[in-house]
Amino acid sequence: MAARERTGFVVYGLLLAVGIASIFPLYWSFVVSSKDNSALGETIPPLLPGGNLIENVGRVFETVDFWLAMQNSLIVAGTVTVSNVLLSSMAGFAFARLRFPGRDSLFLVVIGTAMVPAQLGVIPLYLVVGELGWYGRLEAVIVPGLVGAFSVFWMRQACEEAIPGELLDAGRVDGCSTARLFWNVAMPAIRPQAAVLAMLTFMTAWNDFFWPLVVLDPNAHPTVQVALSRLASGYFTDYSLMLTAATIGVLPVIVLFILLARKVVDGVMRGAPRG
Repeated sequence: MAARERTGFVVYGLLLAVGIASIFPLYWSFVVSSKDNSALGETIPPLLPGGNLIENVGRVFETVDFWLAMQNSLIVAGTVTVSNVLLSSMAGFAFARLRFPGRDSLFLVVIGTAMVPAQLGVIPLYLVVGELGWYGRLEAVIVPGLVGAFSVFWMRQACEEAIPGELLDAGRVDGCSTARLFWNVAMPAIRPQAAVLAMLTFMTAWNDFFWPLVVLDPNAHPTVQVALSRLASGYFTDYSLMLTAATIGVLPVIVLFILLARKVVDGVMRGAPRG
């Protein structure tokens, strides 16, 4: 068997393992959410949901404004993902293939910001958000996450590996501008790596809980994670209600993973040996 084919089997095996590891907890949430709380004591859970699943879904949207939470999370995660992929690709292309004074020093500064714990910047960032009048608005969650040090580093490595310098030189000889080289030459070459970054960024933004809890009004502008925390709070935890909401909230992440899985495999297979 060729080395490239073996690599393909390994990659698909890893994706299958990740899928099973993700679906198994989701299955438990699905089963528990379809039963009353008294069913938690059953030794063997049923393979199919019971008749209370639809009722529990309705209870989720009656208890909290889950539609608004899903809409806010989609706006935040979608905007942050698009911005990170675009801005990080531009920065990575500049750091990898353009020559300008202070390039390496500036890149070290960018990497250095990733070593600072995010908790240290919560109070200053909160003060800035208050000065701008963004407290309780989605801008307070979107703007700080528009670009990150990890994203820039990821796309810089992708540009160095996927874009040969000779190709850019040939484009410059043909009269291409830097912007056209980036859009027509660099972006098609780093599309698989950009898809991986999009998936990681979307999952991170979607699952973010601490910062939205700090700066957003949980009643006016909740996100999915904040809404889940409200369902889990109180003297009594309704597990069927909470796990139903968790099942609904994880669906967009699963859909995105299915859509981008092929690009992830393509990105890994580009570096596989041929034989």
